Amino acid sequence: MTRDSVAARLAGFPRVTADRADLKQAAVAVCVVVRDGLPCLLLTRRAAGLRAHAGQWALPGGRRDDGETPVDGALRELAEEVGLELGQDSVLGLLDDYVTRSGYLITPVACWAGPVGRLTGSQAEVASVHQVPLADFDVEPRLITIPESSAPVIQLPLLGGYLHAPTAAIVHQFCRIACRGEVHRVAHYEQPVFAWR
Repeated sequence: MTRDSVAARLAGFPRVTADRADLKQAAVAVCVVVRDGLPCLLLTRRAAGLRAHAGQWALPGGRRDDGETPVDGALRELAEEVGLELGQDSVLGLLDDYVTRSGYLITPVACWAGPVGRLTGSQAEVASVHQVPLADFDVEPRLITIPESSAPVIQLPLLGGYLHAPTAAIVHQFCRIACRGEVHRVAHYEQPVFAWR
């Protein structure tokens, strides 16, 4: 997998947007870094002291500032959370919007950073930064049912545990595009109840 191959697959991706002005607008960076020659995704573990979603796995990102585009928001959050500053030329494309149970509309922005070395997270927001091989996520997801919803809850294996939606849904869609060249929708995948707040 190369930057050019992923960019080409994303260029042909028929993105689905959600026109929901009533929701808080957010953006996340689905950032590919290269470690030991392997493409990896950048994930963070959110700080334990955060008001919302403390301790959860996440892609670098957050609420967009007024007038900020999804690309600008994702790149700003990437710099603020993990100290990785990328330009607009790093952006490969956008994935489908994902509406969360906690009232956000997330626009995922795929970007390619290449080799970056060790990254340190913002102490206020990030407990740890991880570079996880993309191949680890190119698997069939685990789908479970919960009594609170008729939609399947998506989980992806991660370091002996599981990655949950919305992050798992976004990562799953990216892997289907980047690794397999497939169009796969993920907006219907449910989040676990602990992420609804």
